[in-house]
Amino acid sequence: MFQPTAIAKSGSTGNALPRAVVAVCTFNESENIEAILAGLRAALPTVDVIVIDDNSPDGTAQLVRKMSQADAAIQVLVREHERGLGSAIRYAMQHAVDHSYDYFLNLDGDLSHDPAQMKLLFERAVRDPEVAVVIGSRYIPGGEVIGWPWRRKIMSRTVNGFATLCLRLPVRDCSGSMRCYRVEALTKLGLNQLRVNGYAVLEEVLLRLHQRGEQLVEVPITFTERRQGKSKLTVTEAVRSMVQIISLVFRRA
Repeated sequence: MFQPTAIAKSGSTGNALPRAVVAVCTFNESENIEAILAGLRAALPTVDVIVIDDNSPDGTAQLVRKMSQADAAIQVLVREHERGLGSAIRYAMQHAVDHSYDYFLNLDGDLSHDPAQMKLLFERAVRDPEVAVVIGSRYIPGGEVIGWPWRRKIMSRTVNGFATLCLRLPVRDCSGSMRCYRVEALTKLGLNQLRVNGYAVLEEVLLRLHQRGEQLVEVPITFTERRQGKSKLTVTEAVRSMVQIISLVFRRA
Protein backbone atom coordinates (compact mmCIF):
# COMPACT_ATOMS: atom_id res chain seq x y z
CA MET A 1 0.00 0.00 0.00
CA PHE A 2 1.20 3.49 -0.85
CA GLN A 3 2.55 5.41 2.12
CA PRO A 4 2.77 9.22 1.86
CA THR A 5 6.22 10.70 2.15
CA ALA A 6 7.31 12.22 5.43
CA ILE A 7 6.29 15.80 6.09
CA ALA A 8 8.95 18.12 4.76
CA LYS A 9 10.33 20.95 6.91
CA SER A 10 10.97 24.46 5.77
CA GLY A 11 14.59 25.47 5.95
CA SER A 12 14.08 28.85 7.58
CA THR A 13 11.59 28.20 10.36
CA GLY A 14 11.42 24.46 10.80
CA ASN A 15 7.62 24.58 10.51
CA ALA A 16 5.92 21.70 8.74
CA LEU A 17 4.89 22.45 5.18
CA PRO A 18 1.36 21.47 4.12
CA ARG A 19 1.11 17.86 3.02
CA ALA A 20 -0.05 17.70 -0.57
CA VAL A 21 -0.47 15.20 -3.38
CA VAL A 22 -0.85 15.88 -7.08
CA ALA A 23 -2.70 13.32 -9.18
CA VAL A 24 -2.26 12.58 -12.87
CA CYS A 25 -5.02 10.42 -14.35
CA THR A 26 -3.82 8.49 -17.40
CA PHE A 27 -4.79 6.17 -20.19
CA ASN A 28 -2.19 5.56 -22.89
CA GLU A 29 0.07 8.48 -21.96
CA SER A 30 3.45 6.76 -22.30
CA GLU A 31 4.64 9.51 -24.66
CA ASN A 32 4.01 12.23 -22.08
CA ILE A 33 4.12 10.78 -18.57
CA GLU A 34 7.86 10.97 -17.93
CA ALA A 35 8.04 14.65 -18.88
CA ILE A 36 4.97 15.43 -16.75
CA LEU A 37 6.35 13.70 -13.66
CA ALA A 38 9.78 15.28 -14.05
CA GLY A 39 8.14 18.68 -14.39
CA LEU A 40 5.98 18.18 -11.32
CA ARG A 41 8.87 17.04 -9.15
CA ALA A 42 10.88 20.09 -10.24
CA ALA A 43 8.01 22.51 -9.59
CA LEU A 44 6.73 20.90 -6.38
CA PRO A 45 9.65 19.05 -4.75
CA THR A 46 7.86 18.59 -1.39
CA VAL A 47 4.64 17.23 -2.89
CA ASP A 48 3.78 13.56 -3.48
CA VAL A 49 2.80 12.52 -7.00
CA ILE A 50 0.36 9.72 -7.74
CA VAL A 51 -0.60 8.41 -11.16
CA ILE A 52 -4.06 6.85 -11.49
CA ASP A 53 -3.74 4.67 -14.58
CA ASP A 54 -6.65 2.89 -16.24
CA ASN A 55 -4.56 -0.18 -17.10
CA SER A 56 -3.02 1.45 -20.18
CA PRO A 57 -1.91 -1.11 -22.78
CA ASP A 58 0.91 1.20 -23.92
CA GLY A 59 2.99 0.69 -20.77
CA THR A 60 2.27 4.00 -19.01
CA ALA A 61 2.18 2.36 -15.57
CA GLN A 62 5.45 0.51 -16.17
CA LEU A 63 7.21 3.79 -16.95
CA VAL A 64 5.88 5.32 -13.74
CA ARG A 65 7.02 2.32 -11.70
CA LYS A 66 10.50 2.70 -13.16
CA MET A 67 10.60 6.36 -12.12
CA SER A 68 9.29 5.51 -8.66
CA GLN A 69 12.28 3.25 -8.05
CA ALA A 70 14.47 6.34 -8.06
CA ASP A 71 11.93 8.67 -6.40
CA ALA A 72 9.74 7.37 -3.58
CA ALA A 73 7.44 10.39 -3.84
CA ILE A 74 6.13 9.03 -7.17
CA GLN A 75 3.61 6.17 -7.07
CA VAL A 76 1.15 4.56 -9.45
CA LEU A 77 -2.23 2.96 -8.78
CA VAL A 78 -3.66 0.89 -11.63
CA ARG A 79 -7.41 0.51 -11.97
CA GLU A 80 -7.89 -2.88 -13.58
CA HIS A 81 -11.61 -2.74 -14.33
CA GLU A 82 -12.56 0.94 -14.44
CA ARG A 83 -12.14 3.53 -17.18
CA GLY A 84 -12.84 7.23 -17.45
CA LEU A 85 -11.42 10.56 -16.36
CA GLY A 86 -14.30 11.49 -14.09
CA SER A 87 -14.21 8.32 -11.99
CA ALA A 88 -10.39 8.45 -11.93
CA ILE A 89 -10.44 11.98 -10.49
CA ARG A 90 -12.95 10.90 -7.85
CA TYR A 91 -10.71 7.93 -7.03
CA ALA A 92 -7.71 10.23 -6.66
CA MET A 93 -9.67 12.66 -4.48
CA GLN A 94 -10.70 9.84 -2.17
CA HIS A 95 -7.07 8.75 -1.96
CA ALA A 96 -6.14 12.25 -0.77
CA VAL A 97 -8.91 12.16 1.84
CA ASP A 98 -8.00 8.66 3.04
CA HIS A 99 -4.33 9.59 3.46
CA SER A 100 -5.12 12.84 5.31
CA TYR A 101 -3.39 15.22 2.92
CA ASP A 102 -3.92 18.95 3.33
CA TYR A 103 -4.15 19.68 -0.40
CA PHE A 104 -5.08 17.71 -3.50
CA LEU A 105 -3.89 18.91 -6.90
CA ASN A 106 -4.83 17.63 -10.33
CA LEU A 107 -3.82 18.23 -13.93
CA ASP A 108 -4.26 16.56 -17.31
CA GLY A 109 -1.88 13.77 -18.25
CA ASP A 110 -1.10 14.96 -21.78
CA LEU A 111 1.15 18.01 -21.21
CA SER A 112 -1.64 20.40 -22.17
CA HIS A 113 -1.17 21.72 -18.65
CA ASP A 114 2.32 22.99 -17.88
CA PRO A 115 3.50 21.20 -14.70
CA ALA A 116 5.49 24.31 -13.74
CA GLN A 117 2.26 26.29 -13.38
CA MET A 118 0.99 23.95 -10.66
CA LYS A 119 3.24 25.85 -8.26
CA LEU A 120 1.14 28.99 -8.80
CA LEU A 121 -2.05 27.18 -7.81
CA PHE A 122 -0.47 25.55 -4.77
CA GLU A 123 1.05 28.78 -3.49
CA ARG A 124 -2.26 30.61 -3.94
CA ALA A 125 -4.12 27.92 -1.97
CA VAL A 126 -1.60 27.89 0.87
CA ARG A 127 -1.58 31.68 1.05
CA ASP A 128 -5.35 31.74 1.70
CA PRO A 129 -6.45 28.65 3.67
CA GLU A 130 -10.10 29.73 3.49
CA VAL A 131 -10.18 29.00 -0.25
CA ALA A 132 -11.65 25.57 -1.06
CA VAL A 133 -10.31 25.33 -4.61
CA VAL A 134 -7.93 27.25 -6.82
CA ILE A 135 -8.83 26.77 -10.48
CA GLY A 136 -6.32 27.09 -13.28
CA SER A 137 -8.38 29.19 -15.67
CA ARG A 138 -8.06 29.61 -19.42
CA TYR A 139 -10.82 32.19 -19.57
CA ILE A 140 -9.86 35.00 -17.20
CA PRO A 141 -7.47 37.86 -18.09
CA GLY A 142 -3.99 36.42 -18.47
CA GLY A 143 -5.22 32.93 -19.35
CA GLU A 144 -4.98 31.55 -22.86
CA VAL A 145 -5.36 28.51 -25.09
CA ILE A 146 -2.64 27.69 -27.63
CA GLY A 147 -2.95 25.38 -30.60
CA TRP A 148 -6.63 24.49 -30.50
CA PRO A 149 -8.60 24.31 -33.75
CA TRP A 150 -11.78 26.38 -33.87
CA ARG A 151 -13.89 23.24 -33.27
CA ARG A 152 -12.26 22.55 -29.90
CA LYS A 153 -12.50 26.21 -28.88
CA ILE A 154 -16.21 26.30 -29.65
CA MET A 155 -16.79 22.99 -27.83
CA SER A 156 -14.99 24.15 -24.70
CA ARG A 157 -16.57 27.60 -24.66
CA THR A 158 -20.01 26.06 -25.15
CA VAL A 159 -19.63 23.59 -22.29
CA ASN A 160 -18.22 26.26 -19.98
CA GLY A 161 -20.83 28.87 -20.83
CA PHE A 162 -23.62 26.34 -20.54
CA ALA A 163 -22.41 25.07 -17.15
CA THR A 164 -21.75 28.53 -15.72
CA LEU A 165 -25.19 29.75 -16.76
CA CYS A 166 -27.14 26.67 -15.67
CA LEU A 167 -25.29 26.06 -12.40
CA ARG A 168 -24.75 29.75 -11.59
CA LEU A 169 -21.11 29.19 -10.78
CA PRO A 170 -18.99 32.27 -9.97
CA VAL A 171 -16.12 31.16 -12.23
CA ARG A 172 -15.33 31.38 -15.93
CA ASP A 173 -13.55 28.04 -16.38
CA CYS A 174 -15.51 25.24 -14.76
CA SER A 175 -14.50 22.36 -17.06
CA GLY A 176 -10.71 22.49 -16.73
CA SER A 177 -9.13 19.89 -14.47
CA MET A 178 -6.03 21.87 -13.42
CA ARG A 179 -6.94 22.63 -9.82
CA CYS A 180 -5.75 22.68 -6.22
CA TYR A 181 -8.32 21.67 -3.59
CA ARG A 182 -8.23 21.96 0.17
CA VAL A 183 -8.79 18.35 1.25
CA GLU A 184 -10.80 19.40 4.30
CA ALA A 185 -13.36 20.93 1.93
CA LEU A 186 -13.53 17.71 -0.11
CA THR A 187 -14.00 15.70 3.07
CA LYS A 188 -16.91 17.85 4.20
CA LEU A 189 -18.35 17.69 0.70
CA GLY A 190 -18.70 13.92 0.88
CA LEU A 191 -17.27 12.45 -2.31
CA ASN A 192 -19.66 9.51 -2.10
CA GLN A 193 -22.48 11.98 -2.65
CA LEU A 194 -21.28 12.99 -6.12
CA ARG A 195 -23.71 11.81 -8.79
CA VAL A 196 -21.79 11.87 -12.07
CA ASN A 197 -18.74 10.00 -13.28
CA GLY A 198 -17.92 11.64 -16.61
CA TYR A 199 -16.16 14.94 -17.32
CA ALA A 200 -19.09 16.71 -15.65
CA VAL A 201 -17.75 15.66 -12.26
CA LEU A 202 -15.51 18.72 -12.57
CA GLU A 203 -18.56 20.98 -12.66
CA GLU A 204 -20.37 19.00 -9.98
CA VAL A 205 -17.56 19.38 -7.46
CA LEU A 206 -17.58 23.14 -7.99
CA LEU A 207 -21.36 23.21 -7.67
CA ARG A 208 -21.34 21.29 -4.39
CA LEU A 209 -18.58 23.44 -2.94
CA HIS A 210 -20.38 26.61 -4.01
CA GLN A 211 -23.64 25.39 -2.46
CA ARG A 212 -21.77 24.92 0.83
CA GLY A 213 -20.61 28.53 0.71
CA GLU A 214 -16.98 27.62 0.00
CA GLN A 215 -14.67 30.05 -1.77
CA LEU A 216 -13.68 29.33 -5.38
CA VAL A 217 -10.88 31.35 -6.97
CA GLU A 218 -9.22 31.33 -10.40
CA VAL A 219 -5.66 32.02 -11.48
CA PRO A 220 -4.71 32.41 -15.16
CA ILE A 221 -2.95 29.54 -16.91
CA THR A 222 -1.79 28.74 -20.42
CA PHE A 223 -3.38 25.64 -21.93
CA THR A 224 -1.53 24.10 -24.88
CA GLU A 225 -2.89 21.51 -27.30
CA ARG A 226 -1.25 18.15 -26.71
CA ARG A 227 1.70 17.32 -28.94
CA GLN A 228 1.71 13.53 -28.52
CA GLY A 229 -1.14 11.02 -28.46
CA LYS A 230 -4.83 11.54 -29.13
CA SER A 231 -7.29 13.75 -27.27
CA LYS A 232 -9.94 11.87 -25.29
CA LEU A 233 -12.47 14.71 -25.41
CA THR A 234 -14.97 14.05 -28.19
CA VAL A 235 -18.20 15.72 -29.28
CA THR A 236 -20.05 12.74 -27.79
CA GLU A 237 -18.35 13.27 -24.43
CA ALA A 238 -19.08 16.99 -24.54
CA VAL A 239 -22.78 16.34 -25.20
CA ARG A 240 -22.84 13.74 -22.43
CA SER A 241 -21.33 16.29 -20.06
CA MET A 242 -24.02 18.85 -20.90
CA VAL A 243 -26.74 16.23 -20.32
CA GLN A 244 -25.22 15.47 -16.92
CA ILE A 245 -25.04 19.19 -16.13
CA ILE A 246 -28.74 19.50 -16.93
CA SER A 247 -29.42 16.62 -14.54
CA LEU A 248 -27.56 18.52 -11.82
CA VAL A 249 -29.74 21.57 -12.40
CA PHE A 250 -32.91 19.58 -11.75
CA ARG A 251 -31.38 17.87 -8.70
CA ARG A 252 -30.04 21.01 -7.04
CA ALA A 253 -30.67 21.06 -3.34
